[in-house]
Parts: sequence; C-alpha cells; structure tokens
Amino acid sequence: MQERALAERLITYDTSTVDGIKAAAGFVKGWLESHEIDVKDGTTGGLPVLAATVGPADGPTIVFHGHVDVVPGRPGQFEPRIDGDRLIGRGAYDMKGGLAAMMCAVRELASQSAVRVHFVCVSDEESDEPFDRGSDYVVAKGYVGDFAITGEPTDLRIGVQAKGVLALRIEVNGTSAHGSTPWMGDNAVLKAIDVYRQIQSLPFAREASELFDQPSINLGRILGGDRINRVPELCAIDVDIRYVPGQDPAAILEAVREIPDVAVTVVFQRGPAIVDRDDPYVRALAATVSDVTEPDRISVGRDGASDVISFLDAGVPAVEFGPVGGGHHGPEEWVSIESLERYRRSLVTFVEQLPQSVGKGHLRIA
Repeated sequence: MQERALAERLITYDTSTVDGIKAAAGFVKGWLESHEIDVKDGTTGGLPVLAATVGPADGPTIVFHGHVDVVPGRPGQFEPRIDGDRLIGRGAYDMKGGLAAMMCAVRELASQSAVRVHFVCVSDEESDEPFDRGSDYVVAKGYVGDFAITGEPTDLRIGVQAKGVLALRIEVNGTSAHGSTPWMGDNAVLKAIDVYRQIQSLPFAREASELFDQPSINLGRILGGDRINRVPELCAIDVDIRYVPGQDPAAILEAVREIPDVAVTVVFQRGPAIVDRDDPYVRALAATVSDVTEPDRISVGRDGASDVISFLDAGVPAVEFGPVGGGHHGPEEWVSIESLERYRRSLVTFVEQLPQSVGKGHLRIA
C-alpha cells in the first residue's frame, strides 16, 4: 500500500523541529514532483508551505489541506512500527497518515478533468504562534474554492464543528522566604495552582453546546521557582482553554481576569469552526464514506481547535475528515492501515462524483 509506505516515511522525520519539518516538506515536494505534479513552495514564520493544483483551470474547486508538523516525542516514536492493522509512531494519526493518503489521492486525481483540486501542506498547525499562520498564508495566496477538507483525525467521520482556543499566560505573585520556613512566605506556585482550580470552577466551564458536553481546560505549563531552598515569589502558568461554539471568549477572558492577584496575557486565540451539516458538499462527502448517510457520521464535534477556520473566515465551507486511529499526542499514537486506503478512496470518489452528486445550483465557482 502506497499510503502506508508514505506514512511510514513521514513518521521518520522529527517534525517537531525546524530541521525535521524542512526535510519532511522537501520529501513531500519531491514525491509529488516525481509524479509530474507541479509544486509551489513558500515560507511563513520561517516554516515551509507547499501547494499543488491538479485538474482543470475552471469548474468546482476542492481543497485538500494537511500539516506535516507534530508535537514533540521521544526518539523511538519516530521509528514507525506495525502491530497488526496499526501503524504506530508520532504523527501516525495526527496527521501523517492522512497526509500520505491525501498525497496519493492527488496523484490519482491528476488525470481527471472535471474538478480542480488544490493540495496544501502547512508546517505550524501544532504551533501556538498567533501570527504568520500557514493556513492563513495559503488562503491569502488564493488556494481556496468551493469546499475544503483538512485531514485531521476523525475516524472517517466528518467534523462539522471544532472548539475555539483561548491560550492564556497567567502570572501570580507571592512572597519569597527561606525554604526551611515556608510559613514566612507566600508560595506563588501553590497560589497559581489554586488559580487554575478557580478557572475550572468558573460558570463557563460547566456550559454545553449541541455537540460538546463542556469546554476543556488544561494546565499545560508551570514556570516558577529558581531554587529548592527558597519559596517562589513569582509563578507563570499557561492555561489552554478550548471553548465550545456559542461561548464568548471575551467574557471568558474577563472572568479569568476577575480572579484576584493575577495578570493575564492572551498567548493565542482562534475561533470555533462551524459548518452546516446540510451543506451539499458535506452530504456528498458523507455519501462516499457510507452507502447510507448515517446522521451521526456528519454530526461530529472535534475537541481540538481547527485550522479550517482559515477557510471558513474566507467564506469556504470546510470540515475535518481523516482516517481511523487513536492516541494522538500520546505515547502509542497509531493509525489504521486499512483505513488509509479507505480514506484515500473516499477522497478520490468524492471528487470524481462531485459533478453528479452536487447540483449545479450549489456549485460555487472559485
């Protein structure tokens, strides 16, 4: 299976590093060009961005969107291994398996003449940098269309909503003292943990939406203390809030800032992603996955924030749709090898049947 071989090769690059990202992007570019697909490359935020287009110059346009970067992992996680149907390794599920299948789908679709397909690959989806985002870059360069699919892991379901993200740096002051007499000071680290517990108990943390039971709140980093024998006088914590559609991030921020003795800075913010599940392109995609369009197949909410917001902000309906797997960002991340082939076939079938499955009145010419 070409998809598996490509995914295995992509996993071997440590794309949590700039050097690994550049090497992997070079491989993706070289592989596409070896199959006579012209690739445009650019850079934003110091990281590579790739784009390729196949199909006719006009007509309906679909965007396949993926990313090559991953969160950091142990060295052994960049050595892919197979256990039955599972391909295991850092990024197998999020989203090197999906990216490999998209590459194969683009190669297969290069010979069709009814639908234009943009393939775009960014390198900063896992980054918390607020500016110079790769997905915003490709949209600004004109790689938009009637519908966009990002290959984030969804177990062959269609993600029509994703949470928004509000990442905060919260500084808490205390009073220094000798470590042998901690009662003489005011420990900023302990105070910061208490602040995190207070955030968890705020009213917004208990609100639900149609597809989400609640927001998620994660204490991702603690920066405090400089010596073991001194009570820390300053602590900074990074809190990752994933809020549900319908919630107001400004109101959440205000509620956090009302906690006493804190200084709050917004590190990164991105809105929730929402697309109409009855959009004709969403329905057409669902029909390629199952002979009978199951209601829950296109009623999936993704807990992670999504780069599809770049396309939605540009007026392009966009969803998350990827292969089967599990454990993303964890020690045993895996993707189903069988699902990679099914995923690739779904993408190809969706494009090939698009002129018939979506009425002409719904086609939006890019």
